This record gives sequence, structure tokens and C-alpha cells, in this order.
Amino acid sequence: MGVAQALGVRFLDAQGMLLGAGGGNLSRLASIDLQGCDPRISECRIEVACDVDNPLVGPRGAAAVFGPQKGATPEMVETLENGLRNYARVLHALTGRDMSQIPGGGAAGGMGIAAIVFLEAEMKPGIEIVMQAVKLEEAVKEASLVITGEGRIDSQTAGGKAPIGVASVAKRHHVPVIGIAGVLGDGVEVVHRHGIDAVFSILPRLAPLPEVLANGEQNLYHSACNIARVIKLGQDIGTR
Repeated sequence: MGVAQALGVRFLDAQGMLLGAGGGNLSRLASIDLQGCDPRISECRIEVACDVDNPLVGPRGAAAVFGPQKGATPEMVETLENGLRNYARVLHALTGRDMSQIPGGGAAGGMGIAAIVFLEAEMKPGIEIVMQAVKLEEAVKEASLVITGEGRIDSQTAGGKAPIGVASVAKRHHVPVIGIAGVLGDGVEVVHRHGIDAVFSILPRLAPLPEVLANGEQNLYHSACNIARVIKLGQDIGTR
């Protein structure tokens, strides 16, 4: 809501009163007024880089998937989900389209659907934009190994995040791919079906988050060294 409100969108309750920002108010949303939108928006062509394809609501929606990642309790997730479902109903009435299951609509807590509706933005995988900018395909053609990664590799990684985009380019050129992450989460094995051949966590042991973040560079270095040793070991075994 906050981004849309900053652009002049007014979110109103059943009495026509203006709602404040925050997902907790979505359950009270009854109508949306676009009359105050900044007119310059209509003069712009907007592309939004989006690394996930999660819809607004449902088991893979904004509340269910990203709420717990940001510290929401099960009760908070339920409240947010109900609010987002109401938001989807109001958007349907506004646009004549069902916005609840549009891929990417649930990105960034529902900012994806706001960009589509209020900015008429075109959603593009962020990795595609970056890969074009850095000419990744040309670099991969000359590579013997590709190493990619993110903070957490899990089942969500397969939903359009950067490591899968990198792996798809590598596989077109038959280049093996290793993924490195701070944490390997539930369902991580699914990434093997999307081009990442092996995955490694850089954490040497369980530790409080501040300690993990403070030692990130050192942990990454030691993990990379061990991965290189494993590759060298494989080469040595292959020549025996």
C-alpha cells in the first residue's frame, strides 16, 4: 500500500475514510480511488525486475511464503492472507481482472501486483535484465565451471530467482554449475532439476545471525577453497 499511496492512490474503507499504510489495514479495504495519481505515471513505460513468480495469495502467496521469512507468526500470516484476499477482490472490482494468481503479484509483499495495476508495469525476471547488462552468455561460453549463489537456496530458488537464471544459461552451453549459499533450506534438492549440479552451505557451524554476518567473507573464502579441493580431488581420481 505504501508505494501506491506515495504515488497518489487512495485506499478507502466502507465509510469512504482513508486507510493508513500497512498490511493490517487491507482487511478493511472497500474501494480504491485513482483520481489523485501522479499524471506523470501515464507518460512512463515501466519495467519491474522481479526474481520470483509467487502470486498474491494462496499457499505460494506473499503472506504464506514471505511472511515467515520476515518474522511473521502464524497468526500474523493468517491476518495478512485474509487482508490480501480482500485486496484481490477490490482489485478485481476495480480492473475487471482476477489479480489473485498473476505470477509475480506477490513479490515484495504484494508490491508486484501494485506495479502491474497502478503503474501498468511490465514484469520481467530480474536475472534476465542483469544477464543482458553484463553479457553473461558470452562469458559462460568460455567457462569451464559456473559458481552462483544467494543467501538461502531452497525450493523457492527454483521459482525464478537469480541462481536458476544463471544455471539455465550455463546448461545451454553444457557448463556445470555449483551453488553456494549461507543456508540450504527445505526442498533444496529441487534445484538439481533446474541446472544446479551441487550446492554447498558456507556455514561451518550453527551461530547467532550477527556472528554469521560478521564472518560471511571468511566463511565464503574457506568454503570456496574446500570446493576447489573437491574438484581437484575429482580430477586426480579421474586420472588414476
